[in-house]
Amino acid sequence: FFSFIAASLARLHGSSMAEASPQPEPPKQEAEAPAPAPAEAPAPAPAGGEEDDNAPAPEEEANVEFTPLVKLDEVKTTTGEDEEEVLFKMRAKLFRWESDSWEKEVKLWKERGTGDVRFLQHKETKKVRLLMRREKTMKICANFFVVPTISLAENAGSDRSWVWQCHDYSEGRDGTTETQYSTLAIRFANSENAQKFKEEFEKAKEANKAAGMSGEATGAAPAAAAPEEAPAKEAAPAADAKE
Repeated sequence: FFSFIAASLARLHGSSMAEASPQPEPPKQEAEAPAPAPAEAPAPAPAGGEEDDNAPAPEEEANVEFTPLVKLDEVKTTTGEDEEEVLFKMRAKLFRWESDSWEKEVKLWKERGTGDVRFLQHKETKKVRLLMRREKTMKICANFFVVPTISLAENAGSDRSWVWQCHDYSEGRDGTTETQYSTLAIRFANSENAQKFKEEFEKAKEANKAAGMSGEATGAAPAAAAPEEAPAKEAAPAADAKE
């Protein structure tokens, strides 16, 4: 009987201790990050070596060669300026006093071109010539030696234009030395440029005089090419136009 009572008391004591000291809660587990989705495997090639019509076509590089019908050989051209030194260069507009295209007895100023007028001195002979080419086309519109007998004069009183007469070689063709005794006029953007041109023109005359040139490049002008009367009272061509 006493053992039964002792066992009952022990059970009651154990239950009361369990109620007095609660058991600790188990630790919470952190939420795991979702695993990445597996990459899709490439679609298997069709069996039997058949091609997929929906598959993109592979890019191909075009390799096209064109053969010219006519083969042209490279031609070297010379300007004749390789042995010369540029002493002066300035942009200007050139005119020539000549007969009208329709009425030969009527003379007027005709524009020869716009471009850089240059004084070129030969490295050996030290002779100086004036050379002017048209812009873009590079066609020669003036080419003559600045001999001491050439004199500049104001063109109709303009302070930015000069007129003179000379044997011009610009019309020579096929390597010939064809000359034409011409009355030329040149116009600059302002009077300062015109004065610089005149100074260089006089220096060129002195250089050619020192080089032994006294008249025209081919000697004294022949009687058939005597200078015509210059148009002293002719108005300067388009004197108010901008260069």
